[in-house]
Amino acid sequence: MNNLNLISVLPEIFLATAICAILLIDLFLSDAKRYITYVLSLATLIVCAALSLCDFNAGATVYGFGNMVVSDPMSSLLKVCTCIAIGLTFIYSRQYLEDRQMVNGRLGGEFYILSLFTLLGQMVMISANNFLIVYLGLEMMSLALYALVAFRRENTAAIEAAMKYFVLGALASGFLLYGISMLYGATGSLDMTEVARVISTGAVNKPVLIFGLVFVVSGLAFKLGAVPFHMWVPDVYQGAPTAVTLMLGGAPKLAAFAITIRLLVETLPALVIDWQQMLTILAVLSMAIGNITAIMQTNIKRMLAYSTISQIGFILLGILSGVVVGADGSTTNGYSAAMFYVITYVLTTLGMFGVIMLLSRAGFEADNIDDFKGLNQRSPWFALVTLMLMFSLAGVPPVVGFYAKLSVLQAVLSTGQIWLAIVAVLFSLIGAFYYLRVVKVMYFDEPIDNSKIVINKDMSVALSINGASLLLLGLVPGPLMTACAAAIVKTLAS
Repeated sequence: MNNLNLISVLPEIFLATAICAILLIDLFLSDAKRYITYVLSLATLIVCAALSLCDFNAGATVYGFGNMVVSDPMSSLLKVCTCIAIGLTFIYSRQYLEDRQMVNGRLGGEFYILSLFTLLGQMVMISANNFLIVYLGLEMMSLALYALVAFRRENTAAIEAAMKYFVLGALASGFLLYGISMLYGATGSLDMTEVARVISTGAVNKPVLIFGLVFVVSGLAFKLGAVPFHMWVPDVYQGAPTAVTLMLGGAPKLAAFAITIRLLVETLPALVIDWQQMLTILAVLSMAIGNITAIMQTNIKRMLAYSTISQIGFILLGILSGVVVGADGSTTNGYSAAMFYVITYVLTTLGMFGVIMLLSRAGFEADNIDDFKGLNQRSPWFALVTLMLMFSLAGVPPVVGFYAKLSVLQAVLSTGQIWLAIVAVLFSLIGAFYYLRVVKVMYFDEPIDNSKIVINKDMSVALSINGASLLLLGLVPGPLMTACAAAIVKTLAS
């Protein structure tokens, strides 16, 4: 019992307890009082974020459950961001869910309960210090996401997307688990710290390690949505209900980034040359396929799916540009730039799917680019918010996407890989075309639909703050970048 150290998993304990309580309460609520589930879910997220923020401010690294989990600055900051992402998802999705009465013609609390379960899985992944805990968190998150994608049981597109996601997700989990088993066979331990120590001694079978690394990287690439493991992304994004697509495209990316750092940077630093070469290939292919294919899309959810693939390429550039040896500011610049990029990207993509749900209504999904025509005439303010979102994704100053891309490119240049930075810039220029196309149809085309945009006050406020935050972070990126750098430095030094 002395090795449990429950303080290290206090946010997870609170979240699991709250999920059970909300699940029971929701059973006794009528449809008219279903908002109580929504309010309790948001309150749970606020408390979880507050507990994680306290841990981040403390700046300490605490191990628990026999070193199987760890609470460090990186995990605490990512947990705060994950709670914010899930909270925005709930706010943006509320009206969408009410309009569609998505469970057997009635509004159930299943969406909120399953989403909180995905959050629990993500928090477990983020704090994992053992291979089994990584897999436990991954499956907890994935199983809830499979159910969410198939949420609309009467919709054949959603069921098809769920089947594709389930089959390919199971295959990717198998890849990751097989890679972990090979690492265990080579080192004799599932503890990440112990695995790193054993590998550093050199008394291991190198070919077995390399084979294990290939399978681990393949599993991680699937969860990130990197080429050539990206096949599920556009189909699932398009087929799933927009509220679920928002869930898929947001918080899980933070958890996937966390386990990538845990498995590659903290556990396998001795194999850095090997996995950096793998990530280089994945990054270039993701930027190429993602940006070029997105140009041909007319469905905006599918376009954003290929956009996600290209953005993942930039995140991988930051990770592969880091230097594992040492833990000072210069050597961890790539990792902190990648962390800053993934946080700001998630914030941007949340806002973009929020706008799609803003334009949708009962019986109509605003999932085509043409549905954005004349948005400036219908709502100048939300057209401006969408402009900020598109500019951020394209990397146009002064919004935060420009600074995020610049920080990653600086990290790449610091490693001397000038060719890689040039490739990234070229594909970013290609990507700017399909982002600016959305801006063009909003401001220069006549609207197809002149109906009034109806929006809840909470969604209006959240979406406005979301758009304004992108501009604010672009003008003043220092605090968040400093927090990311401090989190990475302290985590790798512990």
